[in-house]
Amino acid sequence: MKTYKVTGGKGIQLHVEETGNPKGKPVLFIHGYAQSRLCWKKQMNSKLGEDFRLVALDIRGHGLSEKPKAAYTDSKLWADDINAVINTLELEQPVLAGWSYGGAIICDYLRFYGENKISGINFVGAVSKLGKPVMEFMGESFLALIPGFCSNDVEKSSLALQKLMELVVFKELPFDEMFFMLGYNLLVPPYVRQGLFSRNLDNDDILSRLRKPVLLTHGKEDLIVLPEMSKHHAEIISNTQLSIYPNTGHATFWENPERYNSELHAFVSSI
Repeated sequence: MKTYKVTGGKGIQLHVEETGNPKGKPVLFIHGYAQSRLCWKKQMNSKLGEDFRLVALDIRGHGLSEKPKAAYTDSKLWADDINAVINTLELEQPVLAGWSYGGAIICDYLRFYGENKISGINFVGAVSKLGKPVMEFMGESFLALIPGFCSNDVEKSSLALQKLMELVVFKELPFDEMFFMLGYNLLVPPYVRQGLFSRNLDNDDILSRLRKPVLLTHGKEDLIVLPEMSKHHAEIISNTQLSIYPNTGHATFWENPERYNSELHAFVSSI
């Protein structure tokens, strides 16, 4: 596993890891809200690495990346972060795989840098809207946790994050996996969690013009980002494949890594 420090928007240092075939087509994994690059361990440590160059970053404010204050509301900064990873690691025509909030970050990148430098996108239970525009696509049980995510009270914050981990999957997580995930969620300060909720975005205009192929992956039992979000994406994006996983929640790639890895392999190989 190679590790890098990449300078993103306004000089923020981003932690990035790489594994797999250095000559293979690159896949850049972008995690979601309050998560980390570690959520992709079942992809980074899989047979995908035999054929593809696998790269995962901690987005700003998360994991081992820097966590400045007041650095989360500007879409250009998020776009700059992804562009910096692509340029610094010299990723040639990567596929961008974005989970949950990672979908919004991909849209930030598309808005400012376009689609010419990428070969495709995998939206994984992903949102392209934030703030008021996304509310109809979000589960009520998740929305009820937001005050806890943003609380400076350690007990309230920890409890909210634990409940988030319960919502992420359809089937109950084993204790070791639950506390593994909870650990990297707790690394994200409350001011970062609040900052990520401080944006109002509607990227239908960008996505309706998108021409690169898109794989839409979504769990049928997702209680965080409702499957209607991916169905909406399938309606407005011209070149899409929609894959709905039965008996699966928000983290399709964690709950059913065999299917996810197989479908991602086929998608990346086809473009």
